[in-house]
Amino acid sequence: MQPIQKVEKFLPEINKVYFIKSHTLIHILSGKGSIQVDFKNYFDWQEKAIFLEKGQYIKFLSDNFIVRRIEFSNEDKFYDNNVRVLFKHLISLGYIDLLECEECNTFLSETTLTNNSADIIDISSKQWFWQNPFKANKEEYQVIFDTKDIIDKEYSNNLTSDDLVNLINDRGYNAQALIKDKIGLSVKNLMTSKKLQESQKQIAFTDKSIQEIAYDLGYKDDAYFNRVFKNTNGQTPKQFRNNFDYKNRDLFSQDILNLLQKHHTQERSLDFYANKMNLSIKALSNKVRAKMNTSIGQLIRLELINSAKLMILEGQSIVSISRQLGFEEPNHFSRFFKHYSKLTPTEFKQKKYNS
Repeated sequence: MQPIQKVEKFLPEINKVYFIKSHTLIHILSGKGSIQVDFKNYFDWQEKAIFLEKGQYIKFLSDNFIVRRIEFSNEDKFYDNNVRVLFKHLISLGYIDLLECEECNTFLSETTLTNNSADIIDISSKQWFWQNPFKANKEEYQVIFDTKDIIDKEYSNNLTSDDLVNLINDRGYNAQALIKDKIGLSVKNLMTSKKLQESQKQIAFTDKSIQEIAYDLGYKDDAYFNRVFKNTNGQTPKQFRNNFDYKNRDLFSQDILNLLQKHHTQERSLDFYANKMNLSIKALSNKVRAKMNTSIGQLIRLELINSAKLMILEGQSIVSISRQLGFEEPNHFSRFFKHYSKLTPTEFKQKKYNS
């Protein structure tokens, strides 16, 4: 059994950075809006068990979330090759889809979690391999995650892609080709992504100078680091530090999400939201991109999808839902829903109730 160190239900503060100090499962019980993990915003957290590794952070961009947090005490468990897949994120958030995992749902629906409960880590690990997000076999996954382990340890040492691959145990695979095929990124891309994330953390959460951060990450020229950072992040390091606003916790994200929740069924014009925020369309778009790493159009679409899901589960007809959400025809709504949720309204309802 996997020892559980701490289980708690809590109401997170808006825009507060919660640093992860031990391997943790986050189960969001209710709320609207987005969450942020390691500078990426996620809007599709519903029906997911989220796994976070030590050193990551999570931030809630609305003030109405209720969250269950489960922290695990046995750190040796997380060096197991089949368990690390849950926590060592490659390109996105690590999670288990609860609609696909009845055992996970059973565990998380218990009011009291004890060491006598089913081992959620082992259940989730099996489920992760069943989900098979990168369409690989177990041996291929170990090569991929071996590479990620090495990148996490060596990212500041200016290793070449060949240097990295040479450090991986020879299992008869071409690691570079395998990772490119399964993940769609090169080993160099993964290394660059890791360095960018670590630079973001140092810029956002420390008072180090940009020059010092550049040197810590293996850059010999801080001007070159500035250019690389801006090319990959769209902002200079200084702009990024100011926009992240770690200490002051700017409420811009909450304000725009509140507007969207209130008006998205009637208003989809960028001009409407720009006027409400007393900004030009360009300024609003730039600020949403800088603060939330997404577009205002994407936020509107996500609100529509979330509202549609609630209406579907309430048993409302497609005709009624499409009318309330401002679609000219029911088939327009159905195509929209299928495009952004990957399921038809009927498939979504069946999957939800069969879980």
